Amino acid sequence: MTITRRDLDRLNGILAKAARREIMPRFRKLAAGDVREKAASGDLVTEADEAAERFIFAELERAFPGALLVGEEAATRDLPLFAVMAAAMVRGESAAAVIHDPVLNDSALALRGEGAWLKGSTGKSRDLRVGRPVAVAAMNGMASWQCFPEPLRTALPARFPAFASVASLRCCGQEYRLAAAGRCDFLLYGGLNPWDHAPGVLLFSEAGGHARMLDGGHYRPGYPSTGLLCAPDAESWLRIRDRLTGQQTEPAG
Repeated sequence: MTITRRDLDRLNGILAKAARREIMPRFRKLAAGDVREKAASGDLVTEADEAAERFIFAELERAFPGALLVGEEAATRDLPLFAVMAAAMVRGESAAAVIHDPVLNDSALALRGEGAWLKGSTGKSRDLRVGRPVAVAAMNGMASWQCFPEPLRTALPARFPAFASVASLRCCGQEYRLAAAGRCDFLLYGGLNPWDHAPGVLLFSEAGGHARMLDGGHYRPGYPSTGLLCAPDAESWLRIRDRLTGQQTEPAG
């Protein structure tokens, strides 16, 4: 199966329509009963999440009959930063990705081998490109380290002062958009649910970035996680990985 730009535009249209119909009318209007905690403490689901997912699934089934659909919803009532994201998988790899911002009404899109771009509400597009490599001490990153196993989970925050800043938006869709546009230097994730990272890794990679598991392997949705690090290039990736994990890369040759 080949994913075309027309297919990607259809996927983007479905996400944008779901955002207009199901998310934005509920934005900052949720009652207490519209927000529930899921199995994990602090992991919340809202009525807007579930309504949007039902709408997206119904539209995808009509647009792409026979496709296997996997989804997950997560948002917080008080955090106004969120995104609607999807990836099309072919033979176990991300072939196309959309990360839609319902508030700005624009979408970051990627097609394997064809690059990444931001499409605005007027239909105009501009290419996305990761930032240029800089010294470690000048890097700004986004990190979600809570899902790493010990002792790395405890050690990681103590190593963040080696960088200019390390923060978290608690919305990986928006973090991937920032990194793909060159507005932050690296991303670090411990938990790797495919609905969070299959779209983001493709977007970042097609924007020219270097995304690898901490053991150096390629990201594969659904495979066991060793943590994921995204950086502007392979050399920066090694320097960041060494600072974060305490490893020392052997010099070539």
